[in-house]
Amino acid sequence: MTDRAAPTPPGTATAGPADASLIRRRRIRVWAAFVCLWLVIGGLVVWQAGRIARDEVLADLSQAGRVSLSLNAETLGAEIDKQRALPVVLARDPDALAVLRAPEDTGARDRLNRKLEALTRATRAAVIYLIDDHGLTLAASNWATPVSFVGNDYGFRPYYAVAMAEGAAEHFAMGTVSHRPGMYLARRIDDDRGPVPRPGLGVMVVKIEFDRLEAIWAGAPERIFATDARGVVLVSGVAGWRFRSLTPLPEEMRAAIRAGLQYGDAPLAPLPFAPAAGDQALLRVDDAVLLHQSLTMPEIGWTLHLMTPADQAMLRAVADARALAGTGIALLAALAAAGLYRRQQLQGRAARAALERQRLEAAVADRTADLARAYAALEAGMEERRQAEAAARRLQDDLIQAGRLAVLGRIAASVAHEINQPVAAIRAFADNARAFLERDRADAALANLSRIGELTTRIGTITGQLRGFARKAGTAPRPVRVTEAIDGALLLLGHRIRAAGIDLVCDIPSETGAARVVAERVRLEQVLVNLIGNAIDAVEGRPAPRIAIRVARTIAGDGTARLRILVSDNGPGLPPDIREALFLPFRTTKPDGLGLGLVISADLVRDMGGTLAAEPPATTGGATFIIDLPEAG
Repeated sequence: MTDRAAPTPPGTATAGPADASLIRRRRIRVWAAFVCLWLVIGGLVVWQAGRIARDEVLADLSQAGRVSLSLNAETLGAEIDKQRALPVVLARDPDALAVLRAPEDTGARDRLNRKLEALTRATRAAVIYLIDDHGLTLAASNWATPVSFVGNDYGFRPYYAVAMAEGAAEHFAMGTVSHRPGMYLARRIDDDRGPVPRPGLGVMVVKIEFDRLEAIWAGAPERIFATDARGVVLVSGVAGWRFRSLTPLPEEMRAAIRAGLQYGDAPLAPLPFAPAAGDQALLRVDDAVLLHQSLTMPEIGWTLHLMTPADQAMLRAVADARALAGTGIALLAALAAAGLYRRQQLQGRAARAALERQRLEAAVADRTADLARAYAALEAGMEERRQAEAAARRLQDDLIQAGRLAVLGRIAASVAHEINQPVAAIRAFADNARAFLERDRADAALANLSRIGELTTRIGTITGQLRGFARKAGTAPRPVRVTEAIDGALLLLGHRIRAAGIDLVCDIPSETGAARVVAERVRLEQVLVNLIGNAIDAVEGRPAPRIAIRVARTIAGDGTARLRILVSDNGPGLPPDIREALFLPFRTTKPDGLGLGLVISADLVRDMGGTLAAEPPATTGGATFIIDLPEAG
């Protein structure tokens, strides 16, 4: 590496050959130290990056493992809990007591065998059987199979002895007849009837097998298994791990287990685990590194274990992190080398550096002035933007206020529209009450006054519901009988129908008469009042006026049942221009109408999960509106 010598100012001595050799040696030492330093830094960074990536992978796997452990523990606990109540209930079964009181009664034993067989199919228990106070099996759900328990002596089983002594027992063991492992849930049967109580007539036992759960675990990417308090594997998704131990068991413990026939002739050998990478949570199994996690299940005295494959994920993460760190270090070293080289070049050009510095200072001063002007312009622009944002906020507030006024106007118009019919009904009932009082018919007058009270209550309910609708804060839809909503609407409009001489037809088939929809009753009545009121207006003054109300059940495309309420009239029908904008506000054919009734009705039905639509015009005239709502299950 050579540098061009800088021009020597007048009066300055030039460097000789010895000085040039000294400068070269200094540069060599600097570059050697530079290379060593970056090699050390690079090695440390690459090593630390791999360690951090490995720890992050283990943390992610550990978090996912805790979630999986919790879910699988709930599944295992649920599998046992759903069977725990069965022996408790069967311990009070009269058929079981009858067999224990009279074991020679073959008819009673046959009935109990068949009942236990049916219960086994219904509950998916492995086997259910009844043992007498001598340990002899009297009845079993597998009575008709080659491995029937009937007649076998299970008095030696720990669950039998514990249940007879303490009332209940739970025990996991290998079946001596079926040779299939499972959990035995035992419950003592006491005879508290009769003049002398007889405790300990026998024991009802339910055996649970975990084949289905083990099949699910076998299909999981993790290795899942459960152990007892001694560390012996009881339930496992890995073939060949059952009845092996986490750690070597003392020989006297293994001998005692074999003598009790709890796990048959299983060798109780330790599992093939070995520590990996100096971490207790990492185990090497079959040339694979697994992250081992466990969760204690105190309610059954078991521990659930989860072993997640970790080696490939760690290798990929460490390799990626080290490659990224190595690339970064190489780039930084290259930048540092370029800086060092540049520094040496600048040192070799000291004479020209002074002149360049002067020019640079002048350029910096010019640039500073430019930046000051740009900053002033930026501040002016920011002030304009703040003013524009304030104006936009004021405009937004004005728009929100205008929207509120429009909604209030719509609510006021809706209240006037919706309570018009109940007010008219109140007037009619008041006239009727006056007439009845004039005729000394006090009972009839009281009935009319009672209806007036109901209608005023209904008006209050309607106005309250309309306010709730305006706030979009109604009660949650619930099952409502369609006939009740129709009756409520006709109660408000009956006097108008009778006064106009309208032929009212209610076509409600018997199979839908008690049907219910998911809706709000008051709001559904509001919609029906509006539709029937429109129909009354449409047929008034026409010959033979007629209104029909029909209810029909349909099946939607997704298979759900829905109910349709159809309101039809034989009026003049809907003009084409009105039909095209039927559900737009302020569009109406009535001289004094507001054009809001159908808009509000459509919104109410939509909020209840349904639709409101008009059928296409028929050749015979008239109009038909359809309310479509989901049927309540």
